[in-house]
Amino acid sequence: MQEPAPLTPVQETTLSLLRRSGDALVFDEGFVTHLRDQAEAALAVLSTRLGGETLWVSKGFLARVHGCEVRHLAPDDFAWRPATAAGFVAHKAIELALNWRGEPAPGEVVDEALARLADQADGRGAYVAGLTDGELAELRSRAVDRTTKFLQDFPPLPLSAHPVLEAAAKWRPPGTIELSGKVDLVVGRPAGRESRLLIIDFKSGGHSPFHRDDLRFYALVQTMRQGVPPRKLVTYYLDYSESEVEDVTEGALEAALARTLDGIERHIELTAEGREPLKKVGVACRWCPLQSECAEGTAFVRGDDPEAEPDL
Repeated sequence: MQEPAPLTPVQETTLSLLRRSGDALVFDEGFVTHLRDQAEAALAVLSTRLGGETLWVSKGFLARVHGCEVRHLAPDDFAWRPATAAGFVAHKAIELALNWRGEPAPGEVVDEALARLADQADGRGAYVAGLTDGELAELRSRAVDRTTKFLQDFPPLPLSAHPVLEAAAKWRPPGTIELSGKVDLVVGRPAGRESRLLIIDFKSGGHSPFHRDDLRFYALVQTMRQGVPPRKLVTYYLDYSESEVEDVTEGALEAALARTLDGIERHIELTAEGREPLKKVGVACRWCPLQSECAEGTAFVRGDDPEAEPDL
């Protein structure tokens, strides 16, 4: 049997951040029960204010409603492009690589991922199946880059660690509001009330304070549905081979719930109750489809607005 390859220094560094240390982490049962009761009571009131409308709340929904409210209310005109689709192709390739017999070559698993995705009967499948040769080549190049960085720099994951790619979690309390999250990678398995799950999101760009909000929201959904919080949240930056790690705490979960409830209330005020939306400029203005009709956003992109928030 072939011996596993020795870990590189960057793999050793990442692994040291991910390992469990010290005593087992077990959250107070009363805290989790109180958090769930608080969430259910607040969401019941908010459901009533929605007037029967069903609302699906995700990390993307919260990012939009806490950002520019004008953009939040605009029609969703999202369309896949090679730059945005590279993520889900790389995730599929990494999923295959984790179960691959022998040494997986990045290009090989990406090609297999593209072939499998093209056969899917959904929007992603239709996008991949309809690509031109040039678009396919660009998408493949971007996905191979991400897959290579993961396989070379992230510590190897044995199947005994129960790794799950694109792990989805949903929670729907009484009412018409459902919380749903999907994270790039979950590692670990439940063991009674002990917190063991490691939640990891991969990013190909730079650092942002909103990445932590995304993971805290997923931790909240996971806690609501399973009754056991995860133990650690990790944003892994592929381009830098760096990890931003946060231990899950009662305070982090309470902050995630407060941000979630506030975001839902803002949406209700804007849609069901008719409040005027607030315009908020920031980095997102650079790719906002409303930029051509937004003087403030255009000014920010040109660098003319000294009061604009720099990190949105």
